[in-house]
Amino acid sequence: RPRHKVQHTALSVAGLKGQISELELHILRARMRGGLLNKARRGALAQPLPVGLVRDERGVVRKDPDQEVQARIALVFATFLTVRSAGKVAATLDREGLRLPRRDRFGDLVWRRPTTSAILALLRNPAYAGAFVYGRRQGIRRDPAQRRPARRALPMAAWRVRVPDKYPAYIDWPQYEKIQAMLDDNRAEYTRDRTRGVPRAGAALLQGIAYCGESGHKLTVVYRPQAQYRCVELRRRYGGPLCQTIPAAPVDARVVAAFFAALQPAELDLYDRALREQHAAAERVAWARAQQLERLRYEAALAERQFRRVDPDNRLVAAELEWRWEQALRDVRQAEADLAARAASAPPFVLSAPLRAALADLGTHLPALWASGALSREQQKALLRCLIDKVVLHRPVHDRIRTRIVWRGGDTTTFDVPVPVGAFAGLAAAPEMEERILAHLAAGRTDREIAEALTSEGYRSPRREVVIESTVRNIRLKHRLLIARRQADPRRPTGHLSVTQVAQRLDVAEHWVYARIYRQQILVARDATTGLYLFPDHPDALALLAQLKAGAVKTVRLYKEHHHE
Repeated sequence: RPRHKVQHTALSVAGLKGQISELELHILRARMRGGLLNKARRGALAQPLPVGLVRDERGVVRKDPDQEVQARIALVFATFLTVRSAGKVAATLDREGLRLPRRDRFGDLVWRRPTTSAILALLRNPAYAGAFVYGRRQGIRRDPAQRRPARRALPMAAWRVRVPDKYPAYIDWPQYEKIQAMLDDNRAEYTRDRTRGVPRAGAALLQGIAYCGESGHKLTVVYRPQAQYRCVELRRRYGGPLCQTIPAAPVDARVVAAFFAALQPAELDLYDRALREQHAAAERVAWARAQQLERLRYEAALAERQFRRVDPDNRLVAAELEWRWEQALRDVRQAEADLAARAASAPPFVLSAPLRAALADLGTHLPALWASGALSREQQKALLRCLIDKVVLHRPVHDRIRTRIVWRGGDTTTFDVPVPVGAFAGLAAAPEMEERILAHLAAGRTDREIAEALTSEGYRSPRREVVIESTVRNIRLKHRLLIARRQADPRRPTGHLSVTQVAQRLDVAEHWVYARIYRQQILVARDATTGLYLFPDHPDALALLAQLKAGAVKTVRLYKEHHHE
């Protein structure tokens, strides 16, 4: 063979071997990946465990035997369910001087100052709910030059594997789902403007605490000419349309009514319940501080034993151990001083009997004081903010506003506020209401009876909170349904005909009769009482008018005698 053909054949064989090797590697990788997924589906895949969970010698996952670690993790979950914010949990622990258990890069347990990111990592981990989860995050390579792809958290529905009840749980799964929903809601509000602002003069009482239930942004107040709450953030950022426009007056009235209801004597029981929860939380924190002090004393005793075991002549090691012992003793003294200071501090505020009676009296007399005008708008807004954290407004339909009051304690109150609309078609229940009106009309009921019945059924007119007779009458006339007169019209005395009735009898238009009157072809007197042209309801008069219509006569004189010319 020629040499170039031999070289070409060798290169072809080498390329084929390379492709086969690459295919074998792909098959091996796929098999390894399949085995990994099968092991994960059984929950047998050994993943790094978060702090608070450890594996024993047999590989069984158990809770950390350190009771302080268990109590601190439980305290984090209990505190979050109370304050409803990871940042507030971190601030609460830091204010109480409590440390958070963490894992260092070697996997050892360390106690560090709590941070929001550490609290979030703990709250987000499903292992604390006893679930083995694989595939919570997805790698995304945005930059080809990047060595490692970026990691993006997936929603719970997109997790690849979830095996429940695989680990010992600190919380149950419904609690975990509730916490995730609360965290997602907090994250949606993270970038919003949360400042309430100072109360200012103006008719809108919810200025600074009203938020849009559609986009989540704070609502601004506009007076054009009446007070309105508007969501303008999307327009300001992206140039889009207004998200929502909500009249302030009806919403403010219902929120103030709910505020007064919260001040009623019966609502003071809620304060007692909140006070009991506060005492329980204080006891949990006190127990955590006692555990932390016990751990610090153990660390100080351990440092002392290590120092006493070292050879005194080995000054380099002895100096380091002595410094560690002194540092541990300082931590113990600081923890003891903090514990003593907190024990000597004032006890939680408790309502005395006179103060409870004063608050009950305030709830009784404040509505009258509010309506008297003695309180300025700034004072009214300040009073509302004492109990209300924010008010979320959403207008799902044109005639109703879904209102959710978030109280300072975290409880919520939700109700619908009806608002006026310009026309009957603007009512969300307009088709149903129209059908109900037609059904009542078919049953022979009057307009007033129908209006009262529809009001009792929860319907309303466009501009009223009840159904009025004119709304029923308009629907009836729309369908050309007339009702018989129950009494004579005082403007049409008996024995006389109006222009409309004469036109109907002659089968002509009304303007034909009016034109003959103005041309003085029909001479008829105007009634002094009603101001109407009244014709005698007599066959002779109608016969003369019929002749005028036919052109047989040029003039018809009515009253007092019937003449024609």
